Amino acid sequence: MTVNVNADVRPGRRVIGNVLRGSIGNLIEWYDWYAYTAFSLYFAKVFFPAGDTTAQLLNTAGVFAVGFLMRPIGGWLMGRYADRYGRRAALTLSVAMMAAGSLVIALTPGYDSIGVAAPLLLVAARLAQGISVGGEYATSATYLSEVATPGKRGFYSSFQYVTLTAGQLVALGVQIILQNTLSSAEMASWGWRIAFVIGALGALVVMWLRATMDESQAFVNQAASGLPANERGSLRVLLQHPRECLLVCGLTLGGTVAFYTYTTYLQKFMVNTSKIDINAVTWVNFLALLAFVVIQPLAGALSDRVGRRPLLLFFGIAGTLLTVPLLSLLAGARTPALAFLIMLGSLVIVTGYTSINAIVKAELFPTNVRAMGVGLPYALTVAIFGGTAEYIALWLKQAGHESVFFYYVAGCVLVSLVVYATMRETTKESALDD
Repeated sequence: MTVNVNADVRPGRRVIGNVLRGSIGNLIEWYDWYAYTAFSLYFAKVFFPAGDTTAQLLNTAGVFAVGFLMRPIGGWLMGRYADRYGRRAALTLSVAMMAAGSLVIALTPGYDSIGVAAPLLLVAARLAQGISVGGEYATSATYLSEVATPGKRGFYSSFQYVTLTAGQLVALGVQIILQNTLSSAEMASWGWRIAFVIGALGALVVMWLRATMDESQAFVNQAASGLPANERGSLRVLLQHPRECLLVCGLTLGGTVAFYTYTTYLQKFMVNTSKIDINAVTWVNFLALLAFVVIQPLAGALSDRVGRRPLLLFFGIAGTLLTVPLLSLLAGARTPALAFLIMLGSLVIVTGYTSINAIVKAELFPTNVRAMGVGLPYALTVAIFGGTAEYIALWLKQAGHESVFFYYVAGCVLVSLVVYATMRETTKESALDD
């Protein structure tokens, strides 16, 4: 297959435009992914048989976790594709798969109409989206890191989580608009489907935007080098970097559990445990995540000055010591204002990981296996720990031991803290400089 690249690409050229186009695509991908959890409180009763609310949410959380199980396959397949045929081609393919999954969810009838076929179609759609988002993370992290100006890589690569979280914000924004436009009965019946239609349509625009991006200079150079295809995007070659693969897993473990706890799960936690009104919870999530988006590039830019490890150590220490107190305090919170402050504090802590995790991983691997190296071990760790965090939390709540989950999150962060304390500073030995 011939690589289609822009002959005019030069280092530093059109960096901002490429970052913006790549980031907007990332936003739509993650909007589609997070629309599921944002609207699960409404469609849980549509896809699953009648039961208590926690049991139905447990079912939707289980499907959410199943989607995560496909992310390693996406990290492998799409990472291989990106390393062999280009970052731009892989990014375009991943958003097309995400759109297809959203369209299936939007159009699938409920359990009352087609029985068990409803949850089966929901699972199939999430499997496709899991492959897509696994590939999206690997390729977008690689692309943003490769097109960034040296000395500003932390700043530019932080836009991955800016747009990742912005996708969640857009999903929450759509939820707020629909909640204030439609009645509760209309939302539960059909209103939630609008969110998935929006995601599918947005993906069509993204496919056009990504077709106009420049290929990264690192990949262009590799394509011109004549390196054999079996040396690019090869699992065999990737396994020649075992230390880096294990380092990605250790870097990711605490961060992914904390991120999904502080973002997607807290919405349900505040409704089910704190007993705060669902409409107020939506606003708490929206405002806290908006502040989270703003501080990502600030933290990324800081890492360009002081290094990556200080930020990771901040997250590791604060996350280990403060997770249990913060979640215990939130469990007893009864006002949206207090809930907002607690959630915001949690997100400031996790920023030490989210703002720089993409660039740290990209700095570990050579160009020929960078997308797969960033994506596969990351996706494996997220599938095992990030995707199951919400399910474990709900299961423990149903069993009457919800507080055990708080210690589980802190323990995962502690494991990563050990990695952060012993790893090298990647800005000083970056594979991106080779």
